[in-house]
Amino acid sequence: MTDFRHDLWFGAFLTPAAKDAHPLTRQAMLAEDAGLDIIGVQDHPYQPSFLDTWTLLSVLAARTQHIRFFPDVANLPLRPPAVLARAAASLDILSGGRVELGVGSGAFWDGVAAMGGPRRTPAEAVAALEEAIEVMRALWTPGGPASFDGAHYRLDGAAPGPFPPHRIGVWVGAYRRRMLELTGRTADGWVPSSAYAPPAELAAMSAIVDRAAADAGRDPALIRRVYNINGRFSRLPGTGFLDGPPALWAEQLTELVHRYGMSVFVLAPADERDLKIFAEEVAPAVRQAVGREQQRTAEPKPSPGPLDDSTRPRLPKRDLAELSPAQRRRGLHLVKVHDDLRDELAGIREALEQVAEGRGEVAALRSMINQLTMRQNYWTLGSFCASYCRIVTTHHTIEDEHLFPTLRSAQASLAPVIDRLQEEHEVIAGLLTRLDDALVAMVQDGDAIDGVRDRLDELAAALLSHLEYEEQELVEPIARLDLDL
Repeated sequence: MTDFRHDLWFGAFLTPAAKDAHPLTRQAMLAEDAGLDIIGVQDHPYQPSFLDTWTLLSVLAARTQHIRFFPDVANLPLRPPAVLARAAASLDILSGGRVELGVGSGAFWDGVAAMGGPRRTPAEAVAALEEAIEVMRALWTPGGPASFDGAHYRLDGAAPGPFPPHRIGVWVGAYRRRMLELTGRTADGWVPSSAYAPPAELAAMSAIVDRAAADAGRDPALIRRVYNINGRFSRLPGTGFLDGPPALWAEQLTELVHRYGMSVFVLAPADERDLKIFAEEVAPAVRQAVGREQQRTAEPKPSPGPLDDSTRPRLPKRDLAELSPAQRRRGLHLVKVHDDLRDELAGIREALEQVAEGRGEVAALRSMINQLTMRQNYWTLGSFCASYCRIVTTHHTIEDEHLFPTLRSAQASLAPVIDRLQEEHEVIAGLLTRLDDALVAMVQDGDAIDGVRDRLDELAAALLSHLEYEEQELVEPIARLDLDL
């Protein structure tokens, strides 16, 4: 069983035909009203009969409140990644954290070249996409000017920003080995389509993604599996995939969750009737079936709490009082950095309680005005928390890539402590992701604020314990050792 236990999302795949522009808005609103989770829009900028995908996504986001959007998938050769990063972040801000980013390495090269884009070989297209992902993530990460010198893309001191209020997932459309391996190494999601990757071929493709992720030191479960699908609803079962009554569809999609970890199903509906059947009959049946199986196979989990202090390596240390004032200042700089993180964590908790108080006020005041205020409060908290998550991640990245190697080289006995600290960074990264997911849920459902509080408590317990352990073990060696830190 390969169910990675991601939340199940069901969506609609819309064709941005210019001649049918007005029905697209109606279809998006129908998808949201029917309870679907996401809308994907194909991106072929060289196609003159299509609307521009980003313009359409912006209009649809403005006409909806809860449903997510993603380009399915963005044509990278005609969308420079630095500009694409800013466009995606801008729409995520304006929509309240409802954007994911599907990207592709390119296809239909005659059309790309006709629009002034590059005509790349398969190897060049894969390399360019990998560079593009690095460029986009650099511009979504707070810090100083970003620089990158690649074969296909460059940044020369570009200022990062704007910063999306939630972590935008980079989902890669991939079928061939090199693209599948890239997906496993770097992407947040994989986007195949049943027309080009039927269920019988998913096992081999999934294995390549999973193996590449493992080789890169990543958990394959971190990669969302997004499946674009099409089919036919009928009274009697047919012979092909998704050909028959809704119950058959639910059975086949449930199997894909269990066998390959698929968790996002995006249907290209033949008409609005198909969209409603998919949302109102198929999606609930799949959720119910997967939920039953997950409950049956769930392993007992310990309640959230601090990281296990009893297993942490400890080293003998000198008393800081024996060191010079300059040495003590050098060591205690780490505590000052950590105090900033503690203060920010306290600020998040205070903001969360302010939102909770605002929610209670909603019951006493007029509905529409209060909901507007509540959404603004949620967006502000989400932006604040997302920024904090990036700050913690950046702090840990600096430690992993510079501080820790320097300390390990200067004092070999520190290796077990540093190894443990790096393991805890991974644990905290996972908790940050859980908090981010809870914030996205809260943006769409005000009653989900209790889930945010639980995830914040979970993060705070682990992070505060980790910071204290790091100070206990590293302040003295940082102070004592004459290092360029």
